[in-house]
Amino acid sequence: MSEQNSEKINKLIIPLSIIIAGAIIAGAVYFSAGKSATPIIENNVPVNQQPPQGDTASLDNMAAISASDHIRGDINAAVKIVEYSDTECPFCKQFHSTMKQIIDEYGNDKKVAWVYRHLPLDKLHPKARNEAVAFECANESGGNDKFWAYADRLFEITPSNNGLDPAELPKIAQYIGLDVNKFNTCLSSGKYDKRIQDDSNNAAATGGNGTPWSIVVASNGKKFPLSGAQPYSSVKQLIETALQEK
Repeated sequence: MSEQNSEKINKLIIPLSIIIAGAIIAGAVYFSAGKSATPIIENNVPVNQQPPQGDTASLDNMAAISASDHIRGDINAAVKIVEYSDTECPFCKQFHSTMKQIIDEYGNDKKVAWVYRHLPLDKLHPKARNEAVAFECANESGGNDKFWAYADRLFEITPSNNGLDPAELPKIAQYIGLDVNKFNTCLSSGKYDKRIQDDSNNAAATGGNGTPWSIVVASNGKKFPLSGAQPYSSVKQLIETALQEK
């Protein structure tokens, strides 16, 4: 074969190879679309935690907010953010700090209240359900203030992703000034299992299939979904929208 013919063949092979490679990549993308079993992450926020499009899931299924809820701020605040959370979810840890910042800005003048509900994702974080019980036991021993003090401390020290040593639970109770013996008795009693499951069931009924899953409730009852650990600026923008509802 002459050198001239070889050059012609090479010139044809190179673009043909590019076309074939492109077709293979495009095919792979097409056939894998929608089949990923793991969350897609953008800026540390799961972007696939959207409510299911089924016929029954609806924000209107959210259980009414009452004095039995764990509320940070005034129950009569203009806007309420109901968060369904998993204590071992790293995004919940991040969002907890964001919500503390929100309450610091909007809580004192009764614009926003934060309602905490449980959504332990047992398959991912089997320790989270017992930690949710610990939250309830802190509330039993010391009321709403101790509930939030316990929550703040646990989210502060947990490495997330099922990494918190269960031995830390009574240590947190002691750290915030609770009676450790009473706390441990409560923790093993099983008395709050139903409450935690009820919260989880209600989250699913509203469309929550990941954590954190939150619902922003305006004073006129209109509800806005807030999925994932959205940044402070996004939460603030949604609050301002809800505050305009009359």
